Amino acid sequence: MKIGIIVAMDKELQQLKQLFNDENVRVEKCGIGKVNAALGAQRMINEFHPDVIISSGCAGGNGDDMQVQDVVVSTELCYHDVYCGAAIDNTTVYGQVQGLPARFKADERLLSKAQQFSIPDAQFSIHQGLIVTGDWFVDSKEKAREIIAHFPEAKAIDMESAAIAQTCYINHVPFISFRVISDIPLRDTDASQYHDFWNRIAGTSFQITKTFVESLNDLKFEV
Repeated sequence: MKIGIIVAMDKELQQLKQLFNDENVRVEKCGIGKVNAALGAQRMINEFHPDVIISSGCAGGNGDDMQVQDVVVSTELCYHDVYCGAAIDNTTVYGQVQGLPARFKADERLLSKAQQFSIPDAQFSIHQGLIVTGDWFVDSKEKAREIIAHFPEAKAIDMESAAIAQTCYINHVPFISFRVISDIPLRDTDASQYHDFWNRIAGTSFQITKTFVESLNDLKFEV
């Protein structure tokens, strides 16, 4: 099985590349934001032809049970900054690109695998739920409240995952996202949690992506 892992930043690339030494696993950086994410995913699909694509990296967290260094596994994904209006199609909802699903579902086989495994003695928790994506680094409580008002059930906010999910949906490539919580915008006023995350604790949480990839050995996908 060929597995593609896409991250946005050099920091994430460095953390994950050192975990894999397998020609069937490719880790690539796409760059920050939705356009870079979509271009990176399409390039990965065209050049590497993966059976599975995983979006990995960091994200802002939402929820009283969420802590920095926890991990969110996507059950579904959408955009927090897309609104196509109701002038042409009044069935399109906030966060949906007209003509595409309201939410991109994680592949059921990958999600089932994610629900089955755990990391012994881990110092973080694993959550499952909605990840919302937009071209905005959420560094204020006001922006976080605005996003959560539209998507109160969202577990994480990032800048790439839904765009990668959309690209995988169009290309019929199974997809899932693993996002390490680097900060909790509703509890942080100056992004200090985010900077502290990279200074102290980022590495241990990315182990979950390695553990997940190793668990996929017995999965079979139609070519």
